[in-house]
This record gives sequence, C-alpha cells and structure tokens, in this order.
Amino acid sequence: MTTPNTMPPPLGDEQLDRLETLLEAPELEEAMRLDEIQGYLCAALSGPQPIDEEDRLVNILGSEDALDSEAGREAAELIRQFAEALAADLAAGDPPALLLYPKDENGDGPSDYLPWCQAYLAGVDQAAEDWFECIEEDGGEEAEEQADYLDERLFPLMVLTGEAEAAAKEHGEAWPEGDERAAIEQECEDDLPQAVADIYRFWLAKRGVETIRNDAPHVGRNDPCPCGSGRKFKQCCGREQ
Repeated sequence: MTTPNTMPPPLGDEQLDRLETLLEAPELEEAMRLDEIQGYLCAALSGPQPIDEEDRLVNILGSEDALDSEAGREAAELIRQFAEALAADLAAGDPPALLLYPKDENGDGPSDYLPWCQAYLAGVDQAAEDWFECIEEDGGEEAEEQADYLDERLFPLMVLTGEAEAAAKEHGEAWPEGDERAAIEQECEDDLPQAVADIYRFWLAKRGVETIRNDAPHVGRNDPCPCGSGRKFKQCCGREQ
C-alpha cells in the first residue's frame, strides 16, 4: 500500500511475469504485448490530457469483452499499478527502463525497439486532442518554440519506426546509409528513455499553466488525479497538500 510521502513502487519481476502470462490467455488474444503496453502508456499518460483509464485498458486489452473477462480484470489491475508507477517516475523526470524483446524469436540478438515505438505513437494518435494543434492554439513565438521542442523529442521515435526516413524520401531528401545510419539509430535508442520522460514533463507543466490560464475547476480530493495515474487526487499528487 502506498503511504504518504512515498512513490508508488514499480511492478516487480513476479508481477510482470504474471501480467505477461495473462496477456497470453485466449480471452486476451488481441491484447498488446508487455513492451507495447509500456510504450503506449508513456504516450497515453502524456499529451494535453491523459487518455481516460478505461479507454486505455480497452485499447491495451483489445476490447471491452476482454476487459470484462476474468483474465482481463486481473490484467487490468496490474496495468493500473504499472501505469501509476510509470507516471510517478516520468513526473520525477526518471527515464523508464524499457521493456524490450529481442528481434530474434530465439531470444538472441539486439533489442527490438519498433513495437515499443509504434505503440507509443499509437497512444499519441489516440489522444482526444492533437498534440501539435493544442500547442498551435496558443500562437506566437513561444508556441513555435514548444512545437520545435516536442518535434525534437519525438525524433527518436520517428527514426526508430522508419517514419523519419519515409518523410525524408517523400520530400526527395537522402537518408543516411551504412555506418552513419547505424550511428543515428544507436543514438536514438540511447536517447529514447529520456525523450519520453521529457515529453511527459513538458505536458505536465503545460497542463499546470493551462489550468491557471483557463481558470479550470478545482480538482477535488476524491477526483481522478489530473496527472493521469488513475488514482484519486488525495492519493496521488494531492497527498502532500
């Protein structure tokens, strides 16, 4: 149980193994893999507003029926704990330890970043409000700087999914090959954990600014915490107030 002035503990190996087992249940055949869940949550907890918890769970587990199944309910509780700990780490600026599978199905070789990054970008696409349109609504030089910053921090994901290369070729631009390409991809892999933490904190700060500017209603102690953890405000960001 989380006590005052403590951060939610991350899921241990035993809980992660249990979640991984549950995701293989027949009722959850459309569910995301563990690496995809982490990537998706990093984006779903970010943005102008976090994706609603129930929507997140349905998207992760594949359907409402899957969520209502016995395996789905147990998996959902573990995913809630996972999201809570992940949100706390990201809010503190701590880059997540990425959960990645190897590219080789036999368990050998380098880690496969593609599913993680694709799941993250799926979370961006599913946001209720487009990330860049939200920034553009503010207008002015500051909005341009914010858009440039967000674009820069998203760059590792665009490279590792191949979207940056596709965009370059679409505009008739050459894309690095050989050692230069490998070096860019390695740099993006190294930068990815900090990039997603930076993006989360960017939106966390922006939500705080917009709450003041728009004079939004006060968050009640029993309301869902606006940080997106899924916990009540009094049990999360409001526990020290």
